[in-house]
Amino acid sequence: MENSKENLVCPHCNQQLKKWLCPPESTWGVEYQYVCFNDECSYFVKGWEWMLKKFNQKVSYRYRYNPFNKESGPLPVWSKDALKNSIVENNN
Repeated sequence: MENSKENLVCPHCNQQLKKWLCPPESTWGVEYQYVCFNDECSYFVKGWEWMLKKFNQKVSYRYRYNPFNKESGPLPVWSKDALKNSIVENNN
C-alpha cells in the first residue's frame, strides 16, 4: 500500500481507492477511509461465493484502508451499489 494519498491502490486489482465517508453511526471511529469500489476487483467478485459457501449469506466485501491507523481489511456490502453513495469524488 502506497502512503501517498494520491496513489492509494487496491492490492487485489491495482485500482485507485476512493475516499469514502464512514456513516456517522458506525463504530469505525474515523470520518473516512479509502475503499476499492471496482466492481471487477477479484476480492469483491470472489467474496460473493466465499460468503455464500462459508456463511450462507448473499453478501460480499470490498477492500478498505484506514489511513489513521494504517489498518486494512474487508468492508461488508450487500449489493454492487451498496455504500457507493458515500464516495467522496475528490480524494484529497
